[in-house]
Order: sequence, then C-alpha cells, then structure tokens
Amino acid sequence: MFLDKEYLFTPGPTPIPNRVNVAMSKPMIGHRSAEFPVLLEDVATRLQPVFGSDNPVCILSASGTGALEAAAVNTIEPGDHVVVIVGGAFGDRFAKILEAHGANVHRLEVEWGTVCQPEQLEDFITSANYQVKAVFATYCETSTSVIHPINELGEVTKRVSDALFIVDGVSCIGGVPADMAGWNIDILVSGSQKALMLPPGLAFVAVSDHAKEVMKNNKAARFYFDLNRYFDAYEQKKSTPFTPAVSLIYGAQEVCQMIEEEGLDNVIKRHDLLKTMTREGIKALDIPLLTSDEIASPTVTAVKPENGKANEMKKMIKDKFNISLAGGQQKLSGEIFRIGHMGYCTPYDVLTVLTAVEMTVKAIDGKDVLGAATKRAQEVWSEHV
Repeated sequence: MFLDKEYLFTPGPTPIPNRVNVAMSKPMIGHRSAEFPVLLEDVATRLQPVFGSDNPVCILSASGTGALEAAAVNTIEPGDHVVVIVGGAFGDRFAKILEAHGANVHRLEVEWGTVCQPEQLEDFITSANYQVKAVFATYCETSTSVIHPINELGEVTKRVSDALFIVDGVSCIGGVPADMAGWNIDILVSGSQKALMLPPGLAFVAVSDHAKEVMKNNKAARFYFDLNRYFDAYEQKKSTPFTPAVSLIYGAQEVCQMIEEEGLDNVIKRHDLLKTMTREGIKALDIPLLTSDEIASPTVTAVKPENGKANEMKKMIKDKFNISLAGGQQKLSGEIFRIGHMGYCTPYDVLTVLTAVEMTVKAIDGKDVLGAATKRAQEVWSEHV
C-alpha cells in the first residue's frame, strides 16, 4: 500500500519542495569566490519583505536557537535587566538563554495556551523598579500554537520604556505578516526549517538601525555570534566572517523565488486557510483544541484530546499511516499533539492528516466519524476557491 511514504506534519522540520532540493544540489562554490557575494546579497535582500525589514537580513549558519542566542548576546550585558514574556516552552528557552549570559531576567508569566495582553506588559514594565534594557517576546509560541499580539506589545514597549523590543519569529516567519518598523521591532529572528521550507541549518536575524547601534556599543563577550562581524563582512564584501552553509543559501534563494511567485500576501492567506481547515476539521470530531480561534497560529495547531489520549493518537497516526506529528512539551507533555501546517503545505495535505485523525478516532473510540473532519475542511476550502 506504499505506506513506506512518509508524511511530515511536525512544526519543524517541515517538508522541502523538490525544486529547493534541486537548488541545494548545485555544484559547490567557494565562499570567498566572486559568485558567493552575488548569492548572499540576493538572498539577504529578497528576505527583507518576508521579515518586514528595512535592512538586508543577516544569515547565520546555525539553528533557530542560534538566532535567539545571537539576539541576546549582541544586545545584553551581564547584569542588564530584561523582561521575557513566557507563555510556553520557547519563551522559557529565551529566558534561559538570557540567564546563561548573566542577565537579570524578569519573567512575565502568562498561562500556557493564552497570549500576553498589552495591558499586562504595560503594568509589568511600569511597576518595575529597574531600568528595562530589552523586552523579549515570542511571535508564535510553538509549544501552545498561540500567536502573540506583537504589534500591540511593541507599541507598549516603546510607549512606556526605552527598551529594545526583540522577537522570536522562528516558527512563523514566512507564514505571517511582519512589519518591523510599524510594529516597533528592533530584532526579529527566525530559522530555516519552519515556514521557510528549508532543512535545519540557517538562522536569520533582521535588525533595525537602532539595534545595530546598541550592538556596536555592547561589551558582552561573543565571537561566532558577534553580529558586528557579520554586518562588517556584508557591508564591505557582501560576505560572511565564517564559512557559511552555501548549499542551504542556494536553497533559500529558491524559497525566495517561490514566495515571490505565489505572492507574499497569498502565502499569508494560504496559511490562514490551512489553519482554519485544520481547526474546523478537528472541531467536527468533537476534539478540544488548546487555544481559541482568535489567538491561534496559522502555522501550527495544538489538539488536546480528552482522557489523556494525545500520545496514543499520535502513536497510532505514526504507526498506521506514517504521518509524523509533534507531542506536547514540558507541562503539556502527554496532554496535546500538534499538527504543523506551514511552508510547503497545501489544503490537500490538511485533508490527508485529517483523514488519519478520523480513522484513529474510529479505531480508538469506536465513533463513526469517517468523513466528518474532511467534509468540514472541504467546506472551509470551498469558501476560498
């Protein structure tokens, strides 16, 4: 039955388009050759609208976590006071990175599965008896499938403080809007293996002019992740200070081409459609979702089956249908499973995973739900055709 064919619906890594694989198979070039600066500049500038950045996007050979650490060590010195919004595993990761580098971290804890409201952040900052150097936020909290109101949080940060506003966009950039200047974002980071349809291995850091000035004056120790080195190398030679992942950058060039062909606005609309199809399909099976529709991510959906059946369902979907989903993290371990629907994903793909969920519910609970989720998802899709 060709069930050796695998289907990847994790929120990273995500499927790679064939044309991107072909692009990454181009003959290797030297990163100090005449060809490489042309490639790097092309990708760095074509990524600007994806990040909503006024400046070329800095490309690191690292994971998304490398981008988070780069954002931290280039702006924060030991002893600086920072506010970190923590509403899931990746907000917690940002806080731990900053703690490891000696910052005084003040965690603004929000309930997992909910968002940080602007008034919460305003109260937290204005009641502080310390000078806030930076506010760190997570655009899409992958562990809970929540989208935080980054636009409003950026406005609050700049209105009530002089703090930098630094945003983790790892699991959503390429599938959601971004406007760094309009949203008061100083640094916006992402990784290659999510909505940007690449293998793991590239990290992206978009930086405002103000943040660049802060980095120039920052005295914290760093070497490989010293972004000043990357800015200098790019401005002087359109190069990188260290050996880059050349093949992945070729792949990123092809990704830029695909986004431009579809149109960035259409890419964002497609992700909204995939979100709605997935959520409405799950609702048709009477399975609870972790988050409300109003704050749900366009790139990942967290499903919370009753009676602790998340791991059982996830395992059966993998064993019987060769579909890989993600489980819950930290306090949500065993409580949820997560369906990634970002990057190289179509409405047909959503119908595939919903079919497997229907058959799994029938096998575990004995409910005759075949066709219920897919029918509802098709109805949603038909409204957009």
